[in-house]
Amino acid sequence: MSISNQLFTKLSDTSKRQDLTSLGATEYLEIDNRRLESFEVTERKVNETKELGGAKIYTISGINKETKISKTITITAYTLHPDLLTTQVTYINLSDRDIAIKAWINQAYTISSQREETPFWAFQGSSSSERADWIKPVTPGYYQKNYMGMNNSDYGGGIPLTDIWNPEIGITIGHAELNPKLISLPTEMKKYDNEVSVSIRQDFSYPQYLAAGDTLKTLETFVSIHSGDYYNGLTKYSKLMQAKGIQMPEPEPFAFEPIWCAWGYERNFTADEVVGTLPKVKELGIKWAVLDDGFQLAEGDWHVNQDKFSKGDSQMRELVDEIHAQGLKAKLWWAPLAADPGSDLLKENPDMRLYLSDWAPQYITWWDAYYLSPSHPQTIQHTQEIVNLFLNQWDFDGLKMDGQHMNAIAPDYNPKAGLEYPEQGSEKLPAFFKLIYEQAHTIKPHAVIENCPCGTCMSYFNMPYMNQSVSSDPTSSWQIRLKGKTYKALIPNTAYYGDHVELSDNGDDFASSFGVGAVLGTKFTWPKDNPDASGSYLLTKEKEVKWKKWFSLYDQKMLSREIYRGDLYDIAYDRPETHLIQKGDTLHYAFYSDSWDGKVELRGLSKGQYIVRDYVNHREIAEISDQTNKLNIQFKDFILLEVYPK
Repeated sequence: MSISNQLFTKLSDTSKRQDLTSLGATEYLEIDNRRLESFEVTERKVNETKELGGAKIYTISGINKETKISKTITITAYTLHPDLLTTQVTYINLSDRDIAIKAWINQAYTISSQREETPFWAFQGSSSSERADWIKPVTPGYYQKNYMGMNNSDYGGGIPLTDIWNPEIGITIGHAELNPKLISLPTEMKKYDNEVSVSIRQDFSYPQYLAAGDTLKTLETFVSIHSGDYYNGLTKYSKLMQAKGIQMPEPEPFAFEPIWCAWGYERNFTADEVVGTLPKVKELGIKWAVLDDGFQLAEGDWHVNQDKFSKGDSQMRELVDEIHAQGLKAKLWWAPLAADPGSDLLKENPDMRLYLSDWAPQYITWWDAYYLSPSHPQTIQHTQEIVNLFLNQWDFDGLKMDGQHMNAIAPDYNPKAGLEYPEQGSEKLPAFFKLIYEQAHTIKPHAVIENCPCGTCMSYFNMPYMNQSVSSDPTSSWQIRLKGKTYKALIPNTAYYGDHVELSDNGDDFASSFGVGAVLGTKFTWPKDNPDASGSYLLTKEKEVKWKKWFSLYDQKMLSREIYRGDLYDIAYDRPETHLIQKGDTLHYAFYSDSWDGKVELRGLSKGQYIVRDYVNHREIAEISDQTNKLNIQFKDFILLEVYPK
């Protein structure tokens, strides 16, 4: 990065001796109806620190003579995090007048492309009810705001960065704070342009004044450059955040075991249906049985519904005992922070709910429920009691925490929440999930805690408090694969669950989970469907042959526990789409395309000769070497290959 005497900056790739952006104002204020961009440099300093393995700190100050606002930009270059710079900007109003501030903007870059078709792809880390793909092609006319707060009543939060890439360039920007912040990361390519603009901005309620003599400090933000696709940008970000104090969970062996979920029977399931399916679950080699939504009195009232469990809570314990008697582990569905308006919980404790600025409730649409205030002492006590009920009294071995509402909350105006300011409620939300995670492991040290935020781009700050990530209601096999690549960039050793195979293309695409190293799962019904279910997930004889094949293969390979090499293939530009998992000296390649007839390149080979084998269909394909690592193949939909030394 180079900085001019007006505090304009430019990104360059020194290894390629190439400018990546043009010189411009990348950190500035919006005041009144204009940008405050130009500041005449008055001082430059360089210091060093031993923090995070050592860094150089560049401090450059300047002043805008017209407004008498000073600007100091602090840029930190960490030795252990090459090609990444963090930035924090301080503005001081040195005039004798208050100045209206609309927003601050950091890391504002415009990147050009010479590519006519699909100039860029982008990772977009925000969440909304659209449940859109997390990575998208960026073509003329593209715009996404990427607000990290609530974008719909119960959708918000995410991963606070944007990554823009093509085969020539990759740039990542985001904030580097240790908790969620209400910023936006707008991404735009105008209709008749071939350049994309990105930035980080925090907007203020207007008018907000920077008083004479007062200081405005931005969040700590970052920019990094990389080769390859967004996986490499996300990896750099997560390594920095973990160095700063974010502690990702250690892998839990039980979390890699395959899963059957009773959701195929849906809310009107019966206990007899669940128990009757367990022998078939065991026969297929599946290790987990999950009881889903429908056991409870109401959201918030988590004891059993006696219309379904006539003997009350003791019957739930009997069900768990039966699951254990089959040699299976038991996981229970739960929607923490949700409470129905008519629940006993809210009748007895109406002030537990989250309050908006007008004292209205915040709605959770799927369950017609209200948000509870996660910082409220009664919410915390209630949550602790429920975790004890589920894992101690009922003896479940894990929790499937479910709902898009878990990803973020609106600013919380509940006066009993003990917050210094309403936005602190969203910043402290990860502490709520930390509470659950720690209590669960106090009761059961090997508890599997799944966070399933229903189609959202999961909040990075909730990730430390789960030990099983999930594709979370994917709308396609493509989403299963791209979400797997995303989680494995951020949490390399995570147990990533591909969700029910019935949610994949054609309802039977095990290969998409298998090829990205995902845990296999299913929600089949057997020997018949629940008559009130919305669809059929019956395990027919034909399906059973396929299900047995894939679950047996999963047990043999256990690729979900191995090293995912997401750095070697570009998910957007390499064709066919390719994923690679390394298990010892054997490389497992997964290729995906509607139809393919041509060459593929087997990257990542060490020196030597190799055998290429289609391990799904048990056939040897070719012999290759690291010097001749391309071969012609034909397939439809997918082919999974293992390549091992001769």
